Amino acid sequence: MSYGPFYSPGESAPSHGDEPIAVPEVIDLPDDLYDQIVQQVRDLCETIQPAVAALALPDESSSPEEYVVETPLAPQNLDATGISLGQLSELMLKMLYLNGVLTGFEISRQIRLPFSVLGEGFQFLKADRLVEVTSGDMVGPISYRYQLTELGRSRAREAFELCRYVGPAPVSLEQYTLQCRRQAIKNLALNRQQLHTALGHLVLDPALLQRLGPAVCSGQSIFLYGPPGNGKTVIAKGLGRRLNESGGAIYVPYAFSVDNQIVSVFDPNVHRPAEPVRRDDDVLEESENAPELDLRWRKVRRPVLIAGGELNLEMLDLRFHAGAGFYTAPLHLKANGGVFLLDDFGRQLIPAAQLLNRWILPLEDKVDSLTLETGKKFDVPFEQLTIFSTNLRPEDLVDAAFLRRIRHKLEISPPSDHQYREIFRQACEQRHLKYDDWIVSRLLNTQYGPESPPKASDPRDLLDVIEAICRFRGESPHLSEKIVVEAFQECLGGPRIS
Repeated sequence: MSYGPFYSPGESAPSHGDEPIAVPEVIDLPDDLYDQIVQQVRDLCETIQPAVAALALPDESSSPEEYVVETPLAPQNLDATGISLGQLSELMLKMLYLNGVLTGFEISRQIRLPFSVLGEGFQFLKADRLVEVTSGDMVGPISYRYQLTELGRSRAREAFELCRYVGPAPVSLEQYTLQCRRQAIKNLALNRQQLHTALGHLVLDPALLQRLGPAVCSGQSIFLYGPPGNGKTVIAKGLGRRLNESGGAIYVPYAFSVDNQIVSVFDPNVHRPAEPVRRDDDVLEESENAPELDLRWRKVRRPVLIAGGELNLEMLDLRFHAGAGFYTAPLHLKANGGVFLLDDFGRQLIPAAQLLNRWILPLEDKVDSLTLETGKKFDVPFEQLTIFSTNLRPEDLVDAAFLRRIRHKLEISPPSDHQYREIFRQACEQRHLKYDDWIVSRLLNTQYGPESPPKASDPRDLLDVIEAICRFRGESPHLSEKIVVEAFQECLGGPRIS
């Protein structure tokens, strides 16, 4: 066996200055001596392996296990529902009034409570002669057919005058608050690999990703600022999409009750089911075979809610439907457990200072205060990842007191020349165009400058114009220095708006 110098075949010998280092001659070793050396090396490696393993970093190529939110359990009695006997009875009266005759099974399905819990409600209604049993099978009370008496119909109309809500029974405010804390964003794990999956389609500075990851893990607010067209909104939407698809399912109630008032929370336009929607028969089968699941809650993906210039203060307060007699939750309440993106912040119909004053305490305390029409105030959880995206400087929008409450402030800067060329290359690849680095380099040198730096959105916009020019001329879309400059003057050559 032979040993020689430690460099690859074909390499020249390493040198210091102009004088090459002397290379020792090849040494021949007996096979038995060589075997002894190999065994000694192996023994040495085994002695240090535990210490190396103890210092090993976690493998980020594999994603951490999905965070599983604790499932709300079905109540076993009326007290555990969090609502009063009066609320339950009125809900049953209104449901029978609208449907005429229902079995106990059908009432249980529509109110989303076990039939055993409805027993107290049926006893109360029958004792007051508001409900009567018309027929039934041998299965028991769950198969009885119930209908209202004339007195019951009169009482149901009175209930409708106060509140027209009919549907799943509400949960209590305390139950809603507890569930929101359980499924808060800060409980999730996010590593580099997951962040790369969410934003890997973008060309970003690695230093930005190093700061963005901890910002998401904190579950606190994030302030993205910088010149327009550099990806602030795309980054925020990418984070929201990642949490929506891989952040695990959460539970949202159809409604909650506070001070005998009903606040509707579940919104099919915001909350997407985590599983395929099943037929009523499937829900019934589930309620029988898995009674531990509280069907007053919907299992949904983490919501992503985006508000732009149309946002006003009224959208952040309870909305009372005078004709219906119940409330709809504000936008940020529907975003609990997910992401609330305030896009183009500072361009809303209301001054930024008013909007920020509305949220200055909720951002820090994770609690917001809402007010009923009666004047009663109550606290609700403020458990969403709030992302502000703006083209304006933070100090031009808010004062130091508010900036202190926004934990993470990240500037999204214009791309470097290298990043711009990579963005341009990817944009050409998406359109099946041949990329020419020389043309793009010429574009950077001749059309951009310190007063007009490139934007991450420029390649996309330029290629849109180039394709339009080529289609008009009957040519195949292509890059040439002439057509790129022409597209630049058409699309970006006017007064550049920062």
